[in-house]
Amino acid sequence: MPPVRPRSVAARWGQFFLGMACFGLAISLMIRSGLGLGPWDAFHAGLARVTGITIGQASIVAGLGVLLAAMAMGMRPGLGTFANLYLFGALVDLMLPHVPAATALPWAPFWQVAYFAAGIAGMGFGTGMYIGAAFGAGPRDGLMVALSAKLRWPVRRVRTLIEASALAAGWAMGGKLGIGTVAFMAGIGPAAQWGMQRFGLVGRGGSAARSTLRTGDPAGTTNESDSRAA
Repeated sequence: MPPVRPRSVAARWGQFFLGMACFGLAISLMIRSGLGLGPWDAFHAGLARVTGITIGQASIVAGLGVLLAAMAMGMRPGLGTFANLYLFGALVDLMLPHVPAATALPWAPFWQVAYFAAGIAGMGFGTGMYIGAAFGAGPRDGLMVALSAKLRWPVRRVRTLIEASALAAGWAMGGKLGIGTVAFMAGIGPAAQWGMQRFGLVGRGGSAARSTLRTGDPAGTTNESDSRAA
């Protein structure tokens, strides 16, 4: 599929908000699945337990730390980086009441798995859509892109390693793990790479294009070295 490159600023903002809406729906589906959330939630819970701050405060502290690390590796934050921090929670709050609990539906185990699988796929597609608008990636996605571009590793490998690190740290600090936590860690890397491929943000080897680290112009152009990267 050829890269999707919006031509106007209005079209890019439309793509950005649609991508964030995919995130909001995906998280809502995973919450309603009853199978648990991702490794970062376990990390935030563990950090809150160790430090005595709230989970929300732990999320902000972790997000800022990850953002600084991503910037140190060449990521340029943009309006979308900070909009991401607000819209992520706001869209979940908006959509969650309209998603029925999977456990309340007939054939509940089927719907639990279907909800969670759709949530992972939705997050992967939303990742490519909103980053492709080139207004800046969120802190965690920015770290993923920066590491992938710097190391020339496939996005799926980098994202899986990031999630595994968060999972291990969260577990060490007493965060609760569940089947959904492990499933998310295993699935989000391939899903994110698939979503970014749909919007021309990775080369043939699966590594992120260096242009994805920039903001202000539609992302999606890969150079020859990125395309050859494994």
